Amino acid sequence: MPDFNAVQWSLAVLAAILTGVSKTGVPGTGMLVVPLMANLFGSRLSVGALLPMLIVADLFAVLWYREHCRWDQIRRLSPWVAFGLVLGAAFLLSIGETAGKDVLNPTIGGIVLAMLAVHLLRKRTGDRLNLRSKPAIAGAGTLAGFTTTVSNAAGPVMTIYVTAQGLTKNEFMGTFAWYFFLINSAKVPILLAISLAQPSNPLMTSATGIFNLIVVPAIIGGAFLGKWLLPRIPQRAFEAVILTLAAIASAKLLVS
Repeated sequence: MPDFNAVQWSLAVLAAILTGVSKTGVPGTGMLVVPLMANLFGSRLSVGALLPMLIVADLFAVLWYREHCRWDQIRRLSPWVAFGLVLGAAFLLSIGETAGKDVLNPTIGGIVLAMLAVHLLRKRTGDRLNLRSKPAIAGAGTLAGFTTTVSNAAGPVMTIYVTAQGLTKNEFMGTFAWYFFLINSAKVPILLAISLAQPSNPLMTSATGIFNLIVVPAIIGGAFLGKWLLPRIPQRAFEAVILTLAAIASAKLLVS
């Protein structure tokens, strides 16, 4: 079990609650969990520590929103996401703990902020900036697969891409639920294999596994809180909130 003090355990519980909320109510809050977990476990180990938490929350999201999934959106992205997963796995194998995050976090933050700017510009210019084109799908899918593998940070990428497709709140949540459940489940053997290949610099350990079991109740509580919040947020406010949170979290990555 991690040797945390009272403040660290409080942050851990907050991270677990926000993980649940992000999957069932306000997706943008998920990016706030990434820096919290990095502060608790360090940049590299936090990737593996967070993954089981995400999958637990994904199960509740799938249970509640499965019927609203837009499978056409997932099918379009899937080949490119798989390509991004391969790139991310190769990257994790090739870097050390410090070098990876120091370079990667600002890069991810900058890319997502650029995507957000494109999305907002598209709202002003109409279809002249097409985020539904084949190049946009390829770019979003590859970037989402890469960022989710190396830092569990695909939320802003997917938020901006899916929002640009004009989905309703429930369609958004259903598509997010299935997408991240499938992708996060696929990442488990990848991270375990890397941990076995690099035992001196693992991504998952017995301590992170015990931590995951301890925080399950807080994740479940957050999931129910998110479900309660979703129908109480109007569509326009929903889009504004998730895009704003994505921007804040990306700015945090940019300056970290």
